[in-house]
Amino acid sequence: MTNSVDSNRRRMLGFMAGAPLLPLAGGVFSSTAFAGMTDAPLSSVSFVPMAAPSLSNPAAMSTNLINSAMQLKFEDGTSRMVKLDYQPFFMTGDKVADGNGNTVIAGGYYDINNKPILDPSAGNRQFFSDCPDGSSLLTVKDAKVAGVYGNHVFAVVQFEYATRDGAGDDMYGKLPSPIAILTLDQNPETGELKLVKYHNVDTSNVGGLWITCGASLSPWGTHLSSEEYEPDAFKADDKQFKAYSKNLFGDENKGKPYNYGHLPEVTVNKDGTGSIKKHYCMGRISHELVQVMPDERTVIMGDDATNSGLFMFIADKARDLSSGKLYVAKWTQISSKGPGAGDISWIKLGEANSDEIQRLVDADIKSTDIMEVHTKDPKDSSFTKIGYGGKSNWVKLKPGMEKEAAFLETHRYAALVGGSLGFTKMEGTTVNIKDKKAYSAMSYIYKTMTDGSNDIHVEGPKAGAVYEHKLTGGQKDNNGQAIDSEWVSVHMHAPANLIGEDLATPDALGNTAHADRIANPDNIKFSEKLRTLFIGEDSGNHVNNFLWAYNVDSGELSRIMSCPAGAESTGLHAVDEINGWTYIMSNIQHAGDWDDKLHAKVKDTLDPYIRANYKDRYGAAVGYITGIPKV
Repeated sequence: MTNSVDSNRRRMLGFMAGAPLLPLAGGVFSSTAFAGMTDAPLSSVSFVPMAAPSLSNPAAMSTNLINSAMQLKFEDGTSRMVKLDYQPFFMTGDKVADGNGNTVIAGGYYDINNKPILDPSAGNRQFFSDCPDGSSLLTVKDAKVAGVYGNHVFAVVQFEYATRDGAGDDMYGKLPSPIAILTLDQNPETGELKLVKYHNVDTSNVGGLWITCGASLSPWGTHLSSEEYEPDAFKADDKQFKAYSKNLFGDENKGKPYNYGHLPEVTVNKDGTGSIKKHYCMGRISHELVQVMPDERTVIMGDDATNSGLFMFIADKARDLSSGKLYVAKWTQISSKGPGAGDISWIKLGEANSDEIQRLVDADIKSTDIMEVHTKDPKDSSFTKIGYGGKSNWVKLKPGMEKEAAFLETHRYAALVGGSLGFTKMEGTTVNIKDKKAYSAMSYIYKTMTDGSNDIHVEGPKAGAVYEHKLTGGQKDNNGQAIDSEWVSVHMHAPANLIGEDLATPDALGNTAHADRIANPDNIKFSEKLRTLFIGEDSGNHVNNFLWAYNVDSGELSRIMSCPAGAESTGLHAVDEINGWTYIMSNIQHAGDWDDKLHAKVKDTLDPYIRANYKDRYGAAVGYITGIPKV
């Protein structure tokens, strides 16, 4: 490296003290890449939006498209524009290095004995996922992995499900979800990340994983995973769960429903391997994307289901989620207009440690040991009618089974004791520490949120919204007991620019929600340095799903990426700084997952492009957003 470039590098690091710097596409460091930099303090960061692609350019609708930019403004009136690009680590189904001189299949599935699960309908090739989801980017002190020549960085990536087998038959929820640790070599000069090692985490000690969706990075550097849509222990002949058990254990009757629906935590080791444990004391709900607050004890949890709730867990000790108290929110509505608004109070469900609940699972406790459940009115006043999964249940708790119900039948018990179990698909949650606010994505606002069947009775839109929480301390639960946290939600409402807009009739492409507003938000992450809320869509209303950037100071919403048609924006993770570089992680899943109505106008044109780009619709991209250097 020349002296002039070295000098510019040092100046660049000084620049980083006041402004974010995205890694450079292609690993190219140009001596002119940061020309014209100023020493003035950073004033603001904003994103220059891109237009949604159209059928005039079908190739653009069939890939991860970025035509946006990040603009930095400084207090001396100068500004700098950084064009954005997308850099994948791999596509699922690719052969990648395992760090031991061999290769493995990215996103590949394994049974309880860590043997590849093969697909007989595809020539016995190993099943691999087309649905990468939650990811975390992190560092480990004193890491040492062969092949890393710059800085050690690790990414944990989980794979939610496989859409179909080789014959095209549905495979949703029928395979045990894998989690991988990627060892990445970070170029100190450019921030570029290169995959060196792919390690599949052994999940046999927790009995495998069920439908791992969104994820977050804990303040202490572990990956907090999820198991969503927990199997219903009262469903005697659950064909999906039996298929899952067969693929995992080789026996359709060996799996225990109560072992799934919990919160797994992955710890990365110095050598790029990892270990996993499940926390059985945080509620058995449709965990999506949880957020640990700065006290390192309070966890706000969304619940991606119909008849879902807002849940909170407060750990007994910081950085230890193995014991604590579980709460469910009570919504007191103060507005029904649009997505509505409500004040939040909290009902304590119980307190437990993970080991005691796991012992119940291991002892094969039965659902009927905990409560009686009917799906038709038993005409018995000792039963309570509740909503469960969008349908009515009549439930009666067995005497003395409050704790078992709270932690293993959390949805039903939370409704039984008066929690507001009327939300619809409450997805990711994230926190804005400076303003003491949190955000929760409500993918759809319909059904139990609009039908008047519970505490929550609002107008919509079906296209969903992101709600903002006011966080504070000094709160008491329903029993008048102090809640030991300064990060408790007490109010929810949706900012104006974070509300979707339903269309009365579809537009020219077939969108049923306005393309220039969010629709069906899912993954959300907040960047303190960028003062930006990033929002990824999982929309049944947009032909192409988008990734958005919302500036919480200006209220400006900017589209920064378009996913291939039929794909979902997943794996979102905003990392303010790793060795001087800022990262926005982003994956896509199930490209070309056609909906007959939504995609009717585009499918015939786009399907050949999608198949060519994504392994005949079996592959999906895992990667991150980069900047494009000046040359």
